[in-house]
Amino acid sequence: MTDVNFPLSGSTLIVGPSQVGKTRLTALALNAWIETESVEGVVVLEFAPEVEHNGCLLGGRLDRYTTIPDGVWCAILDAHAPRTDSETDEESVALARDNAERAERILDEAPKPRVVFVNDSTIPFQHAGSDLQKFTTYCAHAECVVMNAFESNELGTDDPVSRCEREALEILHEWADRTISLE
Repeated sequence: MTDVNFPLSGSTLIVGPSQVGKTRLTALALNAWIETESVEGVVVLEFAPEVEHNGCLLGGRLDRYTTIPDGVWCAILDAHAPRTDSETDEESVALARDNAERAERILDEAPKPRVVFVNDSTIPFQHAGSDLQKFTTYCAHAECVVMNAFESNELGTDDPVSRCEREALEILHEWADRTISLE
C-alpha cells in the first residue's frame, strides 16, 4: 500500500520551489487513493509545463512518477511556462492568457469529481483574466482534492505573471484545508 502523511479527505495544497517533490507526492496520493478506493470519480488535471531553465527541469507531469490508470478522467493542458518561454512581459502575459483560456475549457468538459488531483495548480491562474473561483467551485464538489503549486521567488516577483500567480496562491492557501510546504 502507498502511504501518504496527510488525510485523503478535504483539500490539501502542496507547495514549494522547483524540484522538491511536489509532483511526486501528488502522484503518491493518487496511487494511495486508487489503492484504497477505486478509479471511480477520479479526475486528474495536469497543468504542468515541462521546460528546462538554467539547466534544471521546471515542472514535470504526474506520469513521470506513476501510470494514470484507465478509468481516470485525465486532462492535460499543453501548458506554456510564461516566464521562461518569453522575452518580454507582454509575451509572458499572452502565454498566461492562453493557458488560462485553455484550462477553462478543460474545466468546462470535466466530469463531476469524487476526487481531484491537480498538478501545478496555479499555471492557469497566472493571468488577470483567469477564473480561480470557477476552479475552486469545481474542486469543492469533490470529497478529496490534492493539488500542488510552485511557491518560490526563483522565477521572478515583480512581473505581471508572478503577481497573478502569487495572488492565486494566496487564495488557494486560504481555500485549502491544509498546506504541506516542501523545501
